[in-house]
Amino acid sequence: MEWCQTMVRQNPARRGALLDAAIDVLAREGARGLTFRAVDGQAGVPGGTTSNYFANRDDLLTQAGARIYEHLTPDAATMARSLDGSRDRKRVAELMHELVARIGTHRTGYLALLELRLEATRRPGLRVVLTQQIKADIDANITYHMESGLPGDATTVLLLYLAMNWLIVEQLTLPDVFTEAQLHDLVERAVEHLVPPN
Repeated sequence: MEWCQTMVRQNPARRGALLDAAIDVLAREGARGLTFRAVDGQAGVPGGTTSNYFANRDDLLTQAGARIYEHLTPDAATMARSLDGSRDRKRVAELMHELVARIGTHRTGYLALLELRLEATRRPGLRVVLTQQIKADIDANITYHMESGLPGDATTVLLLYLAMNWLIVEQLTLPDVFTEAQLHDLVERAVEHLVPPN
């Protein structure tokens, strides 16, 4: 019996499904609603399954955060396509529109990430993990931007990161604040003000 439980805990597909279920629970119920029992129910697995895969709730929260980034990170094909076309302000605007649209299709994951960010204010271990992940994400974005030949510098990337993130938060949490047309225009204006012309 112990051998079977050990094998189950090492099943990466099952672990991934449990993490995806945890993300769904986080987005719907918030961090307080994230329990092993809730994840078992969301994943449709027997009671106690989640506790076989994660040492404790902190472990589940931390691994769910990493899983969200797996889903939100663009794949190689998307990254390759982003290099197509000109290297000007118009191309930056196109990339920002694509970013907002892509995150919008992962609404559950982004809302779960917001829940984790709030929970990180109370859990130092989670704060460390999220800080490392987000810093790495920002650094990767700066490196990509600078190496791609797009206009602007590291500060441009940071300001776009901050502007787009809050725009996405607004869109996902209070979607009636801005119309689709306003959202589109705000992305255009942000790029116009933050990205220098070639």
